[in-house]
Amino acid sequence: MHDYYQKYQAAISTAMAGLDVTNRGGDALTDDDGFDQLCALTKKVQDAGRKKYLAGNGASAAFANHMALDWTKNGGVPTHSFSDSALLTAMGNDLGYEEVFCAPLSWYAKSGDMLVTISSSGNSPNIIKTIECARSKGLDVITFSGLKPDNKSRQLGDLNLYIPAKTYGVVECVHQILLHVWLDRFMGIEEWNKTEEQDMRKESFKL
Repeated sequence: MHDYYQKYQAAISTAMAGLDVTNRGGDALTDDDGFDQLCALTKKVQDAGRKKYLAGNGASAAFANHMALDWTKNGGVPTHSFSDSALLTAMGNDLGYEEVFCAPLSWYAKSGDMLVTISSSGNSPNIIKTIECARSKGLDVITFSGLKPDNKSRQLGDLNLYIPAKTYGVVECVHQILLHVWLDRFMGIEEWNKTEEQDMRKESFKL
């Protein structure tokens, strides 16, 4: 398949173009309105001195770890990911895997915080349970999902970003892009207006 890369590139572009953003009532938002609302909710968390929590399994756990660092170090919003190996194995062994995220969330989160879930299927039982826990504690909930359009988590967030792709690789790739769009939009970073490369070192950091 000499055109495999071109087809994969087209699949990524199609998936990104198909982004479906909805609110808690199921109303559709434009992409720009969705990211504007994401940033407004994030600013509310920042201004109140509250925190963000990210949860995901597998590749989505890696994205959660990555974005927790970027939001804290670069975005100025203290953010935590419950993907530490000791925590995951202890929670899974002692309480069951469905509790690995919701148990620590119940310990640390407070009203005014935000939960962000990243799940390609949108149906992982531990993700759904964590959303329920977040609701009981008064958190805003943001969901990233894909694959089937009727997945559970897509129905449960204050804002829901759904990617209509059929394979995990494409959904995961686009989720990572969307997570960076959110952060860069919040920070005011515009790749298309840059004249020189970004430098993230403390002594020379600039947008």
